[in-house]
Amino acid sequence: MKFKDYNYERYSYEAYAEAMQQAGTRLKEAKDYQSFKKAFDEGKRAFEHLDTMYNICYVRYTINTNDAFYQKENDYWDEAMPKMKSLTTAFDKEVLASPFAEELKKDVPETYFLLAEFAQKSFCDEIIEELQEENRLQSSYQKLIASAQIPFDGDIYTLSELGVKMECDDRDIRKRATQAYWGWMQSHQDEIDDLYDRMVKVRDRMAKKLGYKNYVELAYMLQCRFDYKQEDVANYRRQVLEDVVPLCNALYERQRERLGYDRLHVYDEKYEFASGNPTPKYDTQEMIARANTMYHELDERCGTFFDFMVEHDLLDLDSKKGKAGGGYCTVFAEDRSPFIFSNFNKTSHDAEVLTHEAGHAFQVFTSMGIRPVKCIWPTYESCEIHSMSMEFFTWPWMETFFEEDADKYRFLHLGGAAKFIPYGVLVDHFQHEVYEHPEMTPAERRQTWRRLEKQYLPHKDYTDCEFLENGGWWFRQSHIFMTPFYYIDYTLAQVCALQFWYRLYQKDENAFEDYYRICQIGGTKTFTQIVAAANLKVPFADGCLKDVMKAVRSYLDQVDDKAL
Repeated sequence: MKFKDYNYERYSYEAYAEAMQQAGTRLKEAKDYQSFKKAFDEGKRAFEHLDTMYNICYVRYTINTNDAFYQKENDYWDEAMPKMKSLTTAFDKEVLASPFAEELKKDVPETYFLLAEFAQKSFCDEIIEELQEENRLQSSYQKLIASAQIPFDGDIYTLSELGVKMECDDRDIRKRATQAYWGWMQSHQDEIDDLYDRMVKVRDRMAKKLGYKNYVELAYMLQCRFDYKQEDVANYRRQVLEDVVPLCNALYERQRERLGYDRLHVYDEKYEFASGNPTPKYDTQEMIARANTMYHELDERCGTFFDFMVEHDLLDLDSKKGKAGGGYCTVFAEDRSPFIFSNFNKTSHDAEVLTHEAGHAFQVFTSMGIRPVKCIWPTYESCEIHSMSMEFFTWPWMETFFEEDADKYRFLHLGGAAKFIPYGVLVDHFQHEVYEHPEMTPAERRQTWRRLEKQYLPHKDYTDCEFLENGGWWFRQSHIFMTPFYYIDYTLAQVCALQFWYRLYQKDENAFEDYYRICQIGGTKTFTQIVAAANLKVPFADGCLKDVMKAVRSYLDQVDDKAL
């Protein structure tokens, strides 16, 4: 069955309430463990149906935000999900309080109990209206970004489509495309400022109602950070400034030299080589076919997974009018199917989608049998280990997509992995500042971004772009609006993925089996437990970043990048 044939029907609040209340009553009335477990399973099946219907709707809406039916359904879920969360949280509270909870620990993962405990600390019925408002604001931001129609050189582009022009060989085109991109953002500055200001205020209200000092504390609960705290993140930031930023500065200087420029302007950053950036040589369908061959050659378990994705049409990759920006992987639990969503734009990003998002999808495909469904996925920083590591496990096949430019791509990819870390930490640090000071004005937020940007990304040259010099870059980072505090997770996972890269470089034959093991684990263990199971070092550990960056620098220093 193809994705277009997957059944969607609105799961009403009333139907879910009835299912959860009946299961909850049976939980409380259970006289033995067998009866308790049966009621527990009933409640979790109801949640699985809810999760599946919501995700099918979300995918179809983001594929075409102009679809009237799914617009209406998305509006419904924006209002219904917070109320349904109340029912789910109440059910889990009954489970935790039950005399049979200890016996249940033999049958369900430990992380289910951790997730349930954190949910109790991050939700109450008094914040339902705030959650509904947050959903509406997020949908408004998403629709605004998807609506962009930017005139450029006689054609009309979405923000994603303009990306290819911002990387092209012609410096004048790059400059004008960059100006067009940020010009659109600037023309919507008041609207975006207002949306974000309202998001900050509503999130702050939620935190205060739940008894937290600010939204930062609540966010750590919502992100389910089981085994690290704000102090660990602060220490990690310090190590990034000491051990990663200097390497990145050197990489940007190498880029400037190989391009032969006096200065590296913002519109030059994505243009890595005077001979042109590596770009895939094929159209979408051929890229998919070549990815299929690649995954069969990498490991037959990966091949089986990718066959399933293609057979059931579970990839929507091309950019088009009305499509939401970005890329993601989700899962339809009842249909036992992952789904990959992206916006191809004929840059190296396209190949990374077929490795990064496929890494997510392979993990959930591998752990699909785990129940409850909340334990299929691990927490965010662990999820990203699977995706970012797959980018490196597929390195030997990059000729498949880039042909003679494969070495150029590998140099760009590894350097880009290092350069991403300070940016990711900047995004996180910015959000700490914003939510610790919710009274900041929009102008003060932009000033805060620019101040932090100068610490983490000191190479930035915004000459001729006043909007960016005034701190507007973060407007393009959807996570800041849609999934607050979900960003440092990428950098933690990147450090883990770079450890896998180094093991592959050292020809460690156990690397892929360690990777497959943590795919099987899914969400049944915490972040530090997953890192240990993969035989990797925790990124927070003193010296970890220093060692990883030393290996990256050593590899890149051996490459004659001017000859690529």
